[in-house]
Amino acid sequence: MMTARPLPLRLSGVLALCLLAGCHRTGDEVSEAKATDVPQQLNGGARVAAVENPLATPVKDRVATLGLLNKRNNEETDLVLKSGESRRVGNAVVRLATCEKTAPWERPPETGAFVQLFVEERASVSEPLSWHKVFSGWLFRNAPALNVVQHPVYDVWVKDCAMKYPGEEENPADFAPASKAAKPSGNASGADAPPVPTPPPGVPAEGDAGEVPGN
Repeated sequence: MMTARPLPLRLSGVLALCLLAGCHRTGDEVSEAKATDVPQQLNGGARVAAVENPLATPVKDRVATLGLLNKRNNEETDLVLKSGESRRVGNAVVRLATCEKTAPWERPPETGAFVQLFVEERASVSEPLSWHKVFSGWLFRNAPALNVVQHPVYDVWVKDCAMKYPGEEENPADFAPASKAAKPSGNASGADAPPVPTPPPGVPAEGDAGEVPGN
């Protein structure tokens, strides 16, 4: 009688990962990256309080663009969220508390967002699917290594934060230094003045009141 051969170590590890992450869905369901409703048990979760900056756009009016990657099917989704909003894609929920960017006069420039990531997965092979908070903190666009989302299936990063500081609505050309401003060309009549020729040695320039040669 034939006996079942053990699975290779690499394949068994992939199967275990799928069980933990809820890969029992069909291929069509997994590849579909469609925003759906946020689970009811996450809607009543604790919210993160954001600190207002009196010089910038109010927190409630800021809009962040986040990237969400499903490493299992290499599906990338752009999430456009206002402060306090949540979005579900598959078995992942991304919640935005607030976003922030440095003022135009601050260096180096940086854009950040306070993000929470919830994933529906199994804590172990024998347990049912349930929602777990896998990340909560600030993510930075130009310094992603400062805080990293560590999850085998999902990754989240910051792309942009739509907010303004005083003076950004003005025309930047109005504040250009005088030394760098464009200089007018031509004369007052609008015609270019012809170049003045240089007279040869011994010949007085035009309009010179000097002695006439030969006298």
